[in-house]
Amino acid sequence: MRSSATELAHRLAREAEAVCRQYLSNGRRVGSYWIVGDVRNTPGRSMYVRLFGPESGKGAAGKWTDSATGEHGDLLDVIRESLGLIDFHDVADEARRFLSLPRPEPELQHRAYTTSAPTGSPEAARRLIAASRPIHGTLVETYLRHRCIDGLHDARALRYHPRCFHRPDDDGPTQTWPAMIASVTDLGGLVTGAHRTWLDPSGIGKAPIETPRKAMGSLLGHAVRFGPSSDVMGAGEGIETMLSLRMVLPGLPMMAALSAAHLSAILFPDTLRRLYIARDIDPAGDGAVATLTARAAAAGIETIPLSPRLGDFNEDLVAFGLDDLRVLVRPRITTEDVERFFLAVPL
Repeated sequence: MRSSATELAHRLAREAEAVCRQYLSNGRRVGSYWIVGDVRNTPGRSMYVRLFGPESGKGAAGKWTDSATGEHGDLLDVIRESLGLIDFHDVADEARRFLSLPRPEPELQHRAYTTSAPTGSPEAARRLIAASRPIHGTLVETYLRHRCIDGLHDARALRYHPRCFHRPDDDGPTQTWPAMIASVTDLGGLVTGAHRTWLDPSGIGKAPIETPRKAMGSLLGHAVRFGPSSDVMGAGEGIETMLSLRMVLPGLPMMAALSAAHLSAILFPDTLRRLYIARDIDPAGDGAVATLTARAAAAGIETIPLSPRLGDFNEDLVAFGLDDLRVLVRPRITTEDVERFFLAVPL
């Protein structure tokens, strides 16, 4: 039975996107992952499934993790849980039935082998970043200042594109909007992806479109980075969240993982000894903090959670101001880190 299950799981993994479209239909593809609420096909963004990767081992295609609950598994588990099956015999029968159905090859997967820079690939992300320019004097600075963020030292990860393409989720006509482009990099500094925030041409808020934020490329484990890796760092979900926290802790290097699912899976630099985790106040954020804390403890890294009053630290900054945010955060910073990071003056 074990051999049969392993072979079925490998065959399903070769069709990972088709499996997700069939059994996790309330989710959607985001770059190289399928994002959905949970393995029972609940709408949401807590669970992510790898669509590409090796057949087995680290990063294997078809493997999934729910950052809110810590659950994980393969595509046989997806079939079992989404359909409410109990016996392995029934799960195997359903998997074999699915694998016997004719299916067109997913368009994006096909293009990955036929073009040099398929849509959503790391190479496409690098091209977008190269076509963008530094944010000084651009609409990005206007947007961030409207969010009460003006501490933009060492923000080379952010760039500006005046006419960035946006394709609506409903396959409507492609539009162009100004956008803040953020580089996603691995621990070695290699660009693996990009995050786009489309902006209103006035700079006062995001563009009036249904999905004003989207990521592309390889994101899992990586982050938008502000400052070099160090022995003490901060990590959280959103770019604006981490920039807000960095106004309070200007000397602390920060990592924005872009979502709760990706925060729970962020990779640790070898130098890291203490990690401040910026919580987003929602169930997915709670799950990400719990998972990340457990992973850090296993690696011998101390973690200290930082909690906002409202939904995230940028909401706090806008609502209450910088002085109030300093008062909220400072008691959670260790004595040795206060002078090093809290009182640091950026160059």
